[in-house]
Amino acid sequence: MEVGRVCRDAALPTFDKADLVSRVYRQVKRLLVLATDFGFDENLWQNYLTFLLITDENPFTLTCEKMGVREGSVNHFAMQDFAAFRELFHYDFAPLEEKLGVDCFSCLTSYRAIEKPELMYNKSVSEKVRALSRLLAAAPDTQSFFAAVIDFYAAYGVGQFGLNKAFRIHEAEAGRVAFQPINNMERVMLDDLVGYEIQKQQLVENTEAFVSGKRANNVLLYGDSGTGKSTSIKAIVNEFYPKGLRMIEIYKHQFKNLSQVIAQIKNRNYKFIIYMDDLSFEEFEIEYKFLKAVIEGGVETKPENVLIYATSNRRHLIRETWGDRSDVHLTEQDVHHSDTMEEKLSLATRFGLAINYSKPSRDEYFAIVDELAARYHIDMPVEQLHFEANRWEMRHGGVSGRTAQQFINHLLGKSN
Repeated sequence: MEVGRVCRDAALPTFDKADLVSRVYRQVKRLLVLATDFGFDENLWQNYLTFLLITDENPFTLTCEKMGVREGSVNHFAMQDFAAFRELFHYDFAPLEEKLGVDCFSCLTSYRAIEKPELMYNKSVSEKVRALSRLLAAAPDTQSFFAAVIDFYAAYGVGQFGLNKAFRIHEAEAGRVAFQPINNMERVMLDDLVGYEIQKQQLVENTEAFVSGKRANNVLLYGDSGTGKSTSIKAIVNEFYPKGLRMIEIYKHQFKNLSQVIAQIKNRNYKFIIYMDDLSFEEFEIEYKFLKAVIEGGVETKPENVLIYATSNRRHLIRETWGDRSDVHLTEQDVHHSDTMEEKLSLATRFGLAINYSKPSRDEYFAIVDELAARYHIDMPVEQLHFEANRWEMRHGGVSGRTAQQFINHLLGKSN
């Protein structure tokens, strides 16, 4: 750690003061960047050390995540590291500041974060780090310090999976897959989605079984656009996040990386939903073959802590042509087209649970508008509200829950 090297060099009989001051402020800048990203406050030094403790994935922390570590020989060695960390937590920077003529560390121990938490992309991470930081600062001894950290590992896990609920993937060095947290995920809950009670209940029951360690199915949510399919899955993740549910969003061009993704998450102490939004394939696309192999049919069994949830406007996912209907179509490419059609349609059957989100009727559309208007305290006669809602949907894509929400947003914009 560079701060440690600065303290060491400052203790030498001769040192370059200007160089040390420059190095100190470079590290202060790093702390300020971290504080801005995560909304840390109060004692940034302690926040930083806490952040290191709960994001470092190593054999000890991963074991704590899975089983907890209260006893065992490894604790003897780990306790020494935690004793050193506790000393760093209460390190006195006053002599260093006096020697270099700076007061930056004093400022960092009473720092004020941004004043609008709703603007923070990493609010969930910030809250966890600051709460544990205060707990560790108050720990009366190393044993209490150690217990607080491993309790955190047991409750939330370690690393980015412990701090975040949703992720995307990207290819990192050496062809490995890296996970990128989604920090601004919509905070929608199932009650926010008006209607579709049967569909939501099916989704809840399947996910409840999954996070409880029982058998559950991969899920395909299909139907008309704007009916709440994607919203339902986001809400499910928000509802079950405290029970260890995490979501990884994957795009079609990334299906070739599915095996790598599963290999990296199969031994973690979380339940993962691999989420595929607006899933469909054109006739010439073959990415669905990767998906079929992963869901069911590969040599390696899909781990019990992974399910696939997908949304699609197509019930059978893959575009079917009239040519697919001809059993014998003499071409150089494919003699038996019906076999090709069966191969394509078999993808949808790999999802054990298919839930239909159909377009609402006119009356159901008005019911959604009424409910949203009540939630947002829009005071308008029902007849006028329905008349305006009717005009809006005719100009904006037909009746759907999405259209209803857009109409309410329009009214709210006019009222301000």
